[in-house]
Amino acid sequence: MEKNNLTMSAPNFLEDATGPVTIRLTNDYLFRALLQRNNKALKGLVCSLLHLEPAQIQSAVITNPIELGMAIDEKTFVLDVKVVLNDNVILNLEMQVINEHNWPERSLSYLCRAFGNVNAGEDYHKVKSVIQIGLLDFTLFPQYPEFYATYQFLNIRNHTVYSDKLRLSVVDLTHTDLATGEDRQYHIDKWAALFKATTWEEIKMHAQKDEYIQEASNTIYQLSQDENVRMQCEARDDYYRRQRSVQHYIEEQEAQLAKKDSRIVELDATIKERDSLIADLDTGLRERDSLIAQKESDLKERDSLIAQKESDLKERDSLIAQKESDLKERDSLIAQLRAEMERLRGN
Repeated sequence: MEKNNLTMSAPNFLEDATGPVTIRLTNDYLFRALLQRNNKALKGLVCSLLHLEPAQIQSAVITNPIELGMAIDEKTFVLDVKVVLNDNVILNLEMQVINEHNWPERSLSYLCRAFGNVNAGEDYHKVKSVIQIGLLDFTLFPQYPEFYATYQFLNIRNHTVYSDKLRLSVVDLTHTDLATGEDRQYHIDKWAALFKATTWEEIKMHAQKDEYIQEASNTIYQLSQDENVRMQCEARDDYYRRQRSVQHYIEEQEAQLAKKDSRIVELDATIKERDSLIADLDTGLRERDSLIAQKESDLKERDSLIAQKESDLKERDSLIAQKESDLKERDSLIAQLRAEMERLRGN
């Protein structure tokens, strides 16, 4: 979509705007107010996001407008902007600055809710296409950062599109550095820069490069001068701050719990190591006791063998003593016989 530097026919309210921007366009109330107040800016943003030429959009109607400047209930305030394009496409736009870690489910809920738009008795082929686009001030999938990502229902093997009537897109406002050539061609990066601008000088610089951004910038300035609108935007900023404080507190508590869990894991590992050591010691003790029992059995067997040997020695000594007694008795008998022989020779 080619866009030229054009001068607006309407007054340029930005001429005297200087200094910091007190309410940035990431404020969802200001974002909604801009799109509701200025249909040309709405069409310009939609053309960029959907890669359309301005002539392709005959109508862009917001179907859930709010009364600008009136107080809102932060619990019931509807964040998404519902737009019907050319009476045949439903578009959901939402600015989300706080990561509540539920965007995939939330965006799918919006998408599916809007898709059930067939009236009773109508053919299903008349269902309107539904597109959900989230402008996020955080990275949805940190492991796969992308400036402008689009998702559809595809065959997981051959990537055949199941239906082109359902589509999800995400603009990561924190990653304009990843904008592709196509993203720049359709000025999506310039819109992102407008949303993130912190000074009026930045806004004026971006406004010079795109007539729709210039249109949006003038309306932003006008809205920021509206006391009632500004009060509601400031209320939303206060709400963001409270949410961030709560989120920060929760994250701190989760971090502390994570540390405790990590400590518990370490203690469990230490206990397991200790239990393993005790088991090893028990095994060692059992082996030692078994060895001692074996040694004691060996000692008993040796003592029994020694006792047997001593008994054998006693028996041998007794036999030797008996032999010696028999020899003495024989010697005595021999002596007697010799004496008798001597006596007989003398006669």
